Amino acid sequence: MKDRDNVSWSVMVGGFAKIGDYENSLRIFREYIRSGSRVDNYTLPFALRVCRDTMSVQLGTEIHHLVYKAGLHSDLFVSAALVDMYARCARVDDARKVFDKMSRRDMVSWTVMISGYAECGDPEESLVLFDKMMEEGIVPDKVTMVTVVFACAKLGTMHKAKMVHDYISRRNFSFDVILGTAMIDMYAKCGSVDAARDIFDWMKEKNVITWSSMISAYGIHGHGRTALELFPQMLESGIRPNRITFVSILSACSHAGLVNEGRQFFHSMKRDYSIEPDVKHYTCMVDLLGRAGKLDEALELSSRMKLEKDEGFWGALLGACRIHGNVGLAEKAAKSLLELGPQNSGYYVLLSNIYANVGRWEDVAKIRDLMSSRRLKKTPGGTWIEINNKTHQFRVGDKSHPQSKEIYEMLKVLKEKLELAGYVPDTNFVLHDVDEELKAEFLYTHSEKLAIAFGLIATADGTTIRIAKNLRVCGDCHTFTKLVSAIVQREIIVRDANRFHDFKEGSCSCGDYW
Repeated sequence: MKDRDNVSWSVMVGGFAKIGDYENSLRIFREYIRSGSRVDNYTLPFALRVCRDTMSVQLGTEIHHLVYKAGLHSDLFVSAALVDMYARCARVDDARKVFDKMSRRDMVSWTVMISGYAECGDPEESLVLFDKMMEEGIVPDKVTMVTVVFACAKLGTMHKAKMVHDYISRRNFSFDVILGTAMIDMYAKCGSVDAARDIFDWMKEKNVITWSSMISAYGIHGHGRTALELFPQMLESGIRPNRITFVSILSACSHAGLVNEGRQFFHSMKRDYSIEPDVKHYTCMVDLLGRAGKLDEALELSSRMKLEKDEGFWGALLGACRIHGNVGLAEKAAKSLLELGPQNSGYYVLLSNIYANVGRWEDVAKIRDLMSSRRLKKTPGGTWIEINNKTHQFRVGDKSHPQSKEIYEMLKVLKEKLELAGYVPDTNFVLHDVDEELKAEFLYTHSEKLAIAFGLIATADGTTIRIAKNLRVCGDCHTFTKLVSAIVQREIIVRDANRFHDFKEGSCSCGDYW
């Protein structure tokens, strides 16, 4: 073509982008820029979508400069593409700056911004934005609602989940495969596997992701046997399992300690379904075998693994070493982890805890010095509880809450009742090099215990207490919560970093295996 107009350029840039040939799409875009043609709102969004899909945020930023030079920063389509690009590249603050400067915003822009916050770990802001969108008169469609449901799942608060569910019902959105599956995940992560199952049973159409999500929901709640019972039902419905299904199944086996069943499913992947196990499947198996104390078998399996081991794999092995006190293997796993993720403070803390458990305080000090030299800080443990649609946060030894006095009085009452029931604080879970009396005192102020005590004074008798913790629940708090659930006759649901624990009448859904 001797003469190329902007439509011709945009067709070429967009055409290559649509078939996934990003290299040629960007090559044509560069030719377009060099041709001296004036950039417009047809071609720029295509190039920005390529940057989004390839996570090329540096190139996206350069295109952003072009947008300003061309005076297109107030254009709706270009601005929406910029918000999308920054959000998908995890630059949510930059996305928000563009979003806030938009003179008007369509539903796509709102949805992208809501999704960006959810993906980048700020689901609360996602839901705040959703409320603002509604105030401005934008009526969400099903795509927006899937994004909001996802944000609720990330946040893990039941009242938000119910509000979103009510809105979806009022708008008569059908529970199709995508929305229904998202709601199964939402309810599971908000602590109600029964509500998740209700959605699952209500859905007329289910695909392999729907079945896998329901299996996963049972798994993270400790109902491993029920999770496995779904597998033959899925096959009978005509759905073949995929890689995600087997991750869900193997994870459920790991959470419930179903070693033999896990082995059988792992071997059946390739034999019966021609699915080659990937690193996630091997990680699940190492986690399953490691938790069960079969470290030799886990190592033997890893030696046969031809795939490159990632952080998840070594993290599972390190976690198994913590449970069973294998310091030598823990050091090997930690070395690999620190090479892969030198800025992840959690790996240093886990190895430090393993050293502390066996009294190697000099090594604990070395790990802390290493963290200091690399300017890393331990993620502070915290527990959240939702009361009357308001979230309350607690940290260990916290006395900042307005009802702190009543909380500690309730803890004192619980302590007396628990000791009469035979409870003895397990000071092995306090890793400070101090005397036993101080350790016991420290244990009683763990954030989980403070949140539960607050839940007891702030809610009516018989109400289920739901709390969430950002780290793994400690063994002493687990024992404490079991006994409290029996003494006060309350169901207590705890969401920790790995799974859910449903405490009822003195027992836990995990069967003391977590």
